[in-house]
Amino acid sequence: MAKKSRKNSAGTPATTALTAAGTPFTLHSYTHDPAAPSYGEEAAQALGVEPGRVFKTLIASVDDRLTVAIVPVSASLDLKALATAVGGKRAVMADPAAAERTTGYVRGGISPLGQRKRLPTALDASAAGHPTVCVSAGRRGLEVELSPTDLAALTEAVVAPIARHGG
Repeated sequence: MAKKSRKNSAGTPATTALTAAGTPFTLHSYTHDPAAPSYGEEAAQALGVEPGRVFKTLIASVDDRLTVAIVPVSASLDLKALATAVGGKRAVMADPAAAERTTGYVRGGISPLGQRKRLPTALDASAAGHPTVCVSAGRRGLEVELSPTDLAALTEAVVAPIARHGG
């Protein structure tokens, strides 16, 4: 009995992880514009989805330990709230090269799913207000839509208010 499925031609570690877990998801692709100032805002616009439902994956260092933060593209990460959510004291944004090396993904295409190494993860509490959310599927121009409950379960995320909305 083969475990690998070739039916998904856009296979990434993220979609492979979702398929292996038996998690329902919808894959959305769009043509990525390298000149786009914000990968997340570009995804929301290209998919016709409100920016509050499209989540970006950010990598921070909490007490010198890389940590994943999943927040809406329409918001910014509250580093102090992230540190508190994962039981740390101090958080700073991670070095982009370290984030890419550790997750196995490139900046702008970092998915919270299927990362090379499992990292502590926090999902902004606003995700619970949506039936589905979109996150990177592991490549620029590729998003995966799934329930926030499944996203939290698959990433073993702490769900907490870690985003600054508005302003």
